[in-house]
Amino acid sequence: MTLRSYLHLFRLREGYRKYRFEFRHLAVLVLVLISFQFVVLILNQHSLQRIFARSQQWYQQDAAERIANLTATSLEMLLESKPPRQQLSQADAQQIIQDFNIIFSQQLLEKNVQTVCILIPRDSTILALDNGQDLYNYLFLDGGYTPSMDFSKREAIRLYSPLRERMERMEQTVSLRDDQQVFHVFIPFVPRGEFLGAVYMKSNPDLSFLTREMSANYDQTALVYSGLIIVGLLAMFFISMRTLRERDDAQRLLFEEQKQHLAEQINHEKETMFTKRIYHTHHKAEKISGFIKEDLRKLSPETIEVIKHRIGKYASFVARVIYDMKWYDPPIHTMRGSLFSTDINEVIQFLIENVFRRVAQGRDSCEFRTDLDPALPRVAVNEFVAWEVLEPLIQNALDHANVDRVVVDVRTRYSPDRRETTVSIADNGRGILPDLLQPDAQGVQRIFREHVTSADRGRKEHSGYGCYIAYELATHRLGWRMDAANRPEGGACITLTVPHDADIRQD
Repeated sequence: MTLRSYLHLFRLREGYRKYRFEFRHLAVLVLVLISFQFVVLILNQHSLQRIFARSQQWYQQDAAERIANLTATSLEMLLESKPPRQQLSQADAQQIIQDFNIIFSQQLLEKNVQTVCILIPRDSTILALDNGQDLYNYLFLDGGYTPSMDFSKREAIRLYSPLRERMERMEQTVSLRDDQQVFHVFIPFVPRGEFLGAVYMKSNPDLSFLTREMSANYDQTALVYSGLIIVGLLAMFFISMRTLRERDDAQRLLFEEQKQHLAEQINHEKETMFTKRIYHTHHKAEKISGFIKEDLRKLSPETIEVIKHRIGKYASFVARVIYDMKWYDPPIHTMRGSLFSTDINEVIQFLIENVFRRVAQGRDSCEFRTDLDPALPRVAVNEFVAWEVLEPLIQNALDHANVDRVVVDVRTRYSPDRRETTVSIADNGRGILPDLLQPDAQGVQRIFREHVTSADRGRKEHSGYGCYIAYELATHRLGWRMDAANRPEGGACITLTVPHDADIRQD
């Protein structure tokens, strides 16, 4: 590949890293779009049905009123064109009756019209006239009879009764609609300007065929539109899926490369830390080896038992230091467990008497004071691992006190209620800088971090490991707690808390 291709791949990788867009995101997007499309389709369908229903209702009412109004107008104009009753001949009478029947019958020929009649109030009753003879008798002969009425006419009279006074007063068209979409239309009947009653028409205009046709056309258009959208989304889906697959392949290769680089970096850091830890501890082994040589030179029959016991402790500690140099992370069972039983008071006394006092022998620059609780229970910890924790803490009190005469106070206490032992190591020095006592993001005080030290600039090159190693062993390996603070009367104090319930618990 050319340099330009590598630059192009690098820009693509940076773009993908900035906008993380996974396969599941695209699938969710497609599903959401399809769901929204169906929801919009259903809403539009319901809205269209509602518009169709309202439009159909309006048109049906308008058609029914137009037909009824045409009927009333035809009857009124017919009466206007005829002479008064005194001038009618037999032939004229028959012609009028025939014209009335034609008007009634023509309206009934409409497929949507069910009933047509004229409602005329008479005294306390209402007459329903639906043929030419009855209407002629009432208008021209003043016949004193009651026409026969079927059920539809009774229904018309029942509906007109509450409207009678209103129509007589206002002379306006009134339309009623029942649950079966049947319209009852009442048109004022006013021949020669005189209100006589109302022309009643019962009709049921059927426009369902038009609604079905329009709805079917809309459904077809909506399905085609939705199908095109789905096809487009699927095309986008497959194209994006292929692009994402190529991106995932590139990311996988990049991840493998970064994983290999990270593993090499971690191994390098472990080796570097391991080397620094060896450098920090080798001089301790050298110091103890010097003590062994000195004890061997002083060996005599009178001191053989004391020196043998002391040399045994020294040799075991050197062996432990050498063992620690073999591992990045020594196995936990070599540090604590039910096989070990260590007296912390005894370890402290041995360190002070046979290590620190021996180094400071002949000098008045330091003083050790101990206050050890005899009720301290034994702990299930390797004795020389406890030595590795306590020795750098005491040495740190001596090295960083920065006073002419250092006084180190070592105190132990056991709390039966809390079932824990506390070990405090304090000095009379200048104390710890306040910023070193602040916890970091992980809640660990900075004094216990690697490379952190309060030593002078000239001694910082190999400093910052004593407290760090002690903290790592005590907290991560032994399950103890370690805290640092400054004493009110001056000097620093490091406190170890040993929970006895956790003595043999394994990580």
